[in-house]
Amino acid sequence: MTAAAAALRHAAPLLNIRAPIFAGLGAAGLFALVVLVVAIFGDGQFDAPSSTGRVGPVPQSSLVADSAPAEANQNPIAFTAPDEADEVSLTGVNEGFETSHEPVSGSDPAEAAANHAAASTAEAVNPEALSRAPIAGLTEPGPGGPLPIIGANNQRPSRAYARPFHGDPNTPMIGIVVGGMGVNPSVTNAAIENLPPEVALSFSPYVADLQSWIDRARAAGHEVLIEAPMEPFDYPNSDTGPYTLLADGPTEENERRLMWILSRTTGYFGVANYQGTRFSTSRPAVESLMHSLERRGVAYLHDGVGRRSLIDTVGASTNVEYAIADRILDEELSPTIIDQRLLALEALALQNGAALGGGFAYPVTVEQVEAWSQGLELRGYQLAPPSAIMSRRRLEARLAAEAQAGTATHDEGAQHRWMDDAGEGEEHGSGYDDDGH
Repeated sequence: MTAAAAALRHAAPLLNIRAPIFAGLGAAGLFALVVLVVAIFGDGQFDAPSSTGRVGPVPQSSLVADSAPAEANQNPIAFTAPDEADEVSLTGVNEGFETSHEPVSGSDPAEAAANHAAASTAEAVNPEALSRAPIAGLTEPGPGGPLPIIGANNQRPSRAYARPFHGDPNTPMIGIVVGGMGVNPSVTNAAIENLPPEVALSFSPYVADLQSWIDRARAAGHEVLIEAPMEPFDYPNSDTGPYTLLADGPTEENERRLMWILSRTTGYFGVANYQGTRFSTSRPAVESLMHSLERRGVAYLHDGVGRRSLIDTVGASTNVEYAIADRILDEELSPTIIDQRLLALEALALQNGAALGGGFAYPVTVEQVEAWSQGLELRGYQLAPPSAIMSRRRLEARLAAEAQAGTATHDEGAQHRWMDDAGEGEEHGSGYDDDGH
């Protein structure tokens, strides 16, 4: 055997072991070479295989906030697409939302005027809204603004500015008036917005921007009163302001102060007392007040403090439209006590046909009256504006006086007449048309 043959025989086992290794290295080198060629000469894009066909590129989404002008983003309820964006629509779905006016900032006078116009439009479409004051022909110039007067055809502010009422005369009526409005803006806002429109609101004459408050209240449907500060027993320790009507004050001075109060605003149907425990004991002072209000066609609502009998006597003798509250709701600032007073009004209304309660601008008073009113009809009562109860009581008093004097005539419609409007041409009223008042 030659030497070459012997060498091959000894190397054969090694070749059998290393052959697979050499083959693998060769394949790896070939794959690397292919990748290098593709990277240099190819486009680098590969289409993934699909069993259902080719899937195209996903459209790029476009957000309005990224592409719309900055001013378009100031209005959170206006959605508009860019001009070049593809429109997508769904069956039964609106294409978008558009506001009817520009965003409101309140810093521009033109915007403020637009807001005022929008508020006027809201009043026009609100079925509860009362007419904007003043009504033509019912004012004359006064020391602080327009003074109320009786207009043509005996049109009286007490009826023209009252809330209309056309309830069932056989259903017990309950009226509520809440005083002290305007002093606390948050409570006043809550009363205007949350209390039923049949609840009357009484405003302090010392409030700034008083006419705006009254306009808002009337736009929400509330009839309003203006408060006349009257002397309490502890005056001046209990200070009711520089225009307080005094029990022993000169008639001319009390009249001057009253004219200032009445000319502070317009749109009220009556005057309400603010305090006055001592004032209501002076017959000359009360008579002078009642005569002045009657001459101007303005009603008077007393909260029940002081001598009720004197208010009744003078009210009847001066022929002024007036009423006295049956209960003060919040002499104690307790929800339980206020609820008890409201239940007492229900009992009085069931007994007498009508009842009238008064409260003050306390948060708890507004909250309890609101809650109580929600179930009133289900309990068999109707909420009525105080002017309607005032008119009903006036007619009942006249019929009772006629019956006592033996001069009453048969009138089947008399018990319903307090519901009728005071006369033709008046936009609002809840009086009667029996004796010109």
